[in-house]
Amino acid sequence: MTEIVLMSDPKVAAVPVQECGERLVDVRRDGRLLVDERKWQDSGGAFAHLREGVLGRLFKAQELLPEGMRLLFVEGYRPPSLQRRYFDEYAAQLRSDHPNWPAEQVRSAASRYVSPPEIAPHSAGAAVDLTLADDEGRELDLGTRMNATPEESAGACYTQADNISGEARSHRNLLSAALTAAGLVNYPTEWWHWSHGDRYWALNTGAESAPYGPRELD
Repeated sequence: MTEIVLMSDPKVAAVPVQECGERLVDVRRDGRLLVDERKWQDSGGAFAHLREGVLGRLFKAQELLPEGMRLLFVEGYRPPSLQRRYFDEYAAQLRSDHPNWPAEQVRSAASRYVSPPEIAPHSAGAAVDLTLADDEGRELDLGTRMNATPEESAGACYTQADNISGEARSHRNLLSAALTAAGLVNYPTEWWHWSHGDRYWALNTGAESAPYGPRELD
């Protein structure tokens, strides 16, 4: 497995943001994407929003999938306050489990699973958590549940993990090929997390700046 640059790496924070002002749109309005119901308790519908340009790339990726497969959208935008809560809760769990870890080690380990709030692609509307489904909307096997932690999955949540079935590997490869061709990048510790236009994307693609920065949903 190649070396993974984590969200907590200073190289990510060093990427400048030149906010382009592109709007956040509700992916449910179009109807072209399957939207999973596991986040629908969010009555404000924040989870269903993405930057307009990111949504367009998902449409392109869906067209590249084999017949009988569809993208299954789970979560896009995440308010900065919610992102901080997720990060703080996971960091607190790690501190409890590893009381001897210094603060920087806790931050680095936490960033395998939850992005630091000031970096988070989800809070920029630039990231999407998604998986594959068949034409009937049935979720396919990609090796772990969505949002499995590195601890509970024994690292199988890592995109290139080798402790998954051949079928799951095939599905991950299909998902990766379509999304990469559409211009998104993966966070290698989470097979389901893909983004475009954020700082992590810029670092991975060599872009001079990120067009999308953290924002509040209007």
